[in-house]
Amino acid sequence: MKEIRLVGKGGQGVVIAARILASALILEGKYAACFPMFGVERRGALVSAFLRFDGEPIRQRDQIYEPDCVLIIHPSVKNMAVTLKGLKGDGIVILNGEQPLSSESHPALRSAGNVNAVKIAMEEIGEPIYNTCMVGAFARTTGWISLESLVTTLSDFFDGRVLEKNIKCLKRGAEEATTTVITRG
Repeated sequence: MKEIRLVGKGGQGVVIAARILASALILEGKYAACFPMFGVERRGALVSAFLRFDGEPIRQRDQIYEPDCVLIIHPSVKNMAVTLKGLKGDGIVILNGEQPLSSESHPALRSAGNVNAVKIAMEEIGEPIYNTCMVGAFARTTGWISLESLVTTLSDFFDGRVLEKNIKCLKRGAEEATTTVITRG
């Protein structure tokens, strides 16, 4: 089973990103379960969402304490202690930002992906809502899900012009994401 923690701020689509990933994984024939965790429910407050997926039914319903991957949707939360807490050995982190994480970020970090999702969202949508861009970066960095499944799933969440803009963000997130493999000496 793979476990993913998504971290960001309220109003930027953290929970929708988890739901998009879960729907696309189910489309690919996997089992998936996702759920949010809110602190203060207001725009700009810290928000986490959790996602589990596997080839077998998922019975576990508790919070994810040791994720295989952390998707950091808002760049300002990357240095918060809770963000990378419990990252499993060979962990993957995908960061919304221009600079990748370094090997000093966490001892379990194996690979780090990053993409400037803020720039892409502003160019494509005109607003700093970059969840679909980060989902695209997740697909490229992990290889756990196909871009085609994600594009197909977006029509369950958006329509019309908003759908077109989010498809562009998703594809650019995948195309422009870079991955750094962390080696330990």
